[in-house]
Amino acid sequence: MDVNAQNLSILNTAVNTAFNKAFSGAESMYKNICTIVPSKTSANTYTWLGNSSQIQEWIGPRVINRLKNHDFTIRNRKFEKTEAIPKDAIDDDEYGTYMPLFEQMAVNAKEFPDLLAFPLLKNGFTELCYDGQPYFDGDHPVGNDGEEVSVSNMQAGSGEPWFLMCTKRPLKPLIWQERRQFNISFKTDPKTSDHVFMNDEFIWGVDGRCNVGFGLWQLAFGSKAELNADNYEAADAAMMSFKNDAGSPLGIVPNLMVTGPKNKAKAKNLLKVMNTANGASNPNYESVELLIVPWLA
Repeated sequence: MDVNAQNLSILNTAVNTAFNKAFSGAESMYKNICTIVPSKTSANTYTWLGNSSQIQEWIGPRVINRLKNHDFTIRNRKFEKTEAIPKDAIDDDEYGTYMPLFEQMAVNAKEFPDLLAFPLLKNGFTELCYDGQPYFDGDHPVGNDGEEVSVSNMQAGSGEPWFLMCTKRPLKPLIWQERRQFNISFKTDPKTSDHVFMNDEFIWGVDGRCNVGFGLWQLAFGSKAELNADNYEAADAAMMSFKNDAGSPLGIVPNLMVTGPKNKAKAKNLLKVMNTANGASNPNYESVELLIVPWLA
């Protein structure tokens, strides 16, 4: 292939086509647990986290609910991945062998939110959320000022973590904050690119601005105890018992279990088998959906 402007334009079109096709076909899991929030600044502040109340009968003046002093901020971060093709490879018509590289770049971009969201979830036993406590903690303060009680959304243990979640509400357990989507760009003009001129190679790269953070801790329950029926049922009951600051039930109903590969067999035995080992009916059969996540390995 002659390395000229017309052929480089054709090559860029081919790269973009391969990237976009692979990106569209790739799968990701983060949307199962993350609310996607657009961002237009360097950071978003979620002052409303932790403020919830129920509709009540209107007697006398309206009861105005004012935000508590929660100042939970998620700052956007920049991420990139860049690949190069030697000019000689294009000159020798070998550029086609590099197309899988750009397809994989697209898959990496599609999966990237998973690489941020699920490790954060796994670290939720130590990473802090809006109330200043670890996201999974035994001491979340709930109640009006001076009347707080401690509420737990975790089970202690030393095993592989598993998580029970409510993901059917407008706000999911995690927040995926998107400032700029991942897009592919290129430098292939030796007349305008110092890199191409000095290194005799063309470069393509993806970049984006985004971040992930915790939403409401009441929407998730984390456990490092053994994944069995007793611990699952205790976590389910705890979540359904969560109340707001006024003491009213939040009405949370768990619908999703998330766990890593090491708990796969236990999770399937708990949720996907109709009968227990002794032949009795399994009361937990398909009681919630199951998501096995390789990023939790």
